[in-house]
Amino acid sequence: MSLRPGYDDDLRLAHVMADQVDSLTMSRFKAQDLRVETKPDLTPVSDADRAAEELIRGQLSRARSRDAVQGEEMADTGHGPRRWVVDPIDGTKNFVRGVPVWATLIALIDGDEVVVGLVSAPALGRRWWAAQGSGAWTGKSLAAASRMQVSGVDRLADASLSYSSLSGWEQEGLLDPFLDLTRRVWRTRAYGDFWSHVLVAEGAVDLSAEPELALHDMAALVPIVTEAGGRFTSVRGVPGPFGGSALVSNGLLHDAALELLDPMPGD
Repeated sequence: MSLRPGYDDDLRLAHVMADQVDSLTMSRFKAQDLRVETKPDLTPVSDADRAAEELIRGQLSRARSRDAVQGEEMADTGHGPRRWVVDPIDGTKNFVRGVPVWATLIALIDGDEVVVGLVSAPALGRRWWAAQGSGAWTGKSLAAASRMQVSGVDRLADASLSYSSLSGWEQEGLLDPFLDLTRRVWRTRAYGDFWSHVLVAEGAVDLSAEPELALHDMAALVPIVTEAGGRFTSVRGVPGPFGGSALVSNGLLHDAALELLDPMPGD
């Protein structure tokens, strides 16, 4: 792949950091001495989560000392228009149970735009990335990559939808609208977490949605989806990763899905 001037060095740095983190996380995946604790929000965190974020923060402090950093496990650092957003292990519950669907998410936000995104899932042997204006790619490395494009499915009745769980929709009071959406589509699967959304970018899935997400869950995914020709909003239609939830599509199905999930915008 070729990179346009602008954020190419940042994307290369993201790959370097992902290479190092992949080695660390894979060494702890299925480790007999893995330590797992419960955070105040009742979600699990492992020693691998913290070590991975520490590694990324250490690299950024040396290579991008002027940039701010926001991660899932540690306090925000720095100020300024450029902010790295990190989820050291997206899918920690999978990680601690030995399920290979987990990934490290690294994003760069410049101002109010996500300009670089990288998702690395070493247990799946997969990586996805994008930089603003350079397309969305998947492969083993920058030198060995194929470009991604979303699907051309334009009817809900022909669409494949992926999600994470039904309980989240129920907790947000959106279970009935979501079930209505599932009845309108051709096929549903719960691939879950980051995987649902990168599959949309690949064109393997046409829609994905989650009712409640944090910025670190979404930021890296936004340029990957949009550079592949897709659309990324909240379930209420707020563009980008700032709306607290995710509706991801090939673009052609987005408005129809929004109508079902948010029949009264702004309500």
